[in-house]
Amino acid sequence: MSRVEDWLKEAKEDLKSAKILLKGGQYHHACFHAQQAAEKALKALLRSFHKARIGHSVLDLLREVSKDLEVPEQLWDMARILDQYYIPPRYPNAFSEGAPSDYYTRRQAEEAIKYSEAVVSFVEEHIKKGS
Repeated sequence: MSRVEDWLKEAKEDLKSAKILLKGGQYHHACFHAQQAAEKALKALLRSFHKARIGHSVLDLLREVSKDLEVPEQLWDMARILDQYYIPPRYPNAFSEGAPSDYYTRRQAEEAIKYSEAVVSFVEEHIKKGS
């Protein structure tokens, strides 16, 4: 199995985890895992271009991908939203009071998963084509 496949497999695992967490009412964690799935999928795509990137911003990774591929307009806004789910869902100090679980809704988690699925699908399409 190549490193590209490893990254894509892990992205899909994070997406599965996000769906399980959504069903369990863990909306903040579902949002985080959706962000992780998109991040790892884009890192898989970049590896297929023989580029390795560090960092966690879906938007930044998408910018790097856009140097080699045309990125659909809707993915840019999805990336911006997913990036908001990297740190705040995990740390209480992201908010002035309360736990992260107090701040996230089912709708946000569902949207995050939908956006992550769009990113993963985009990545899979281009990896299959050999980009």
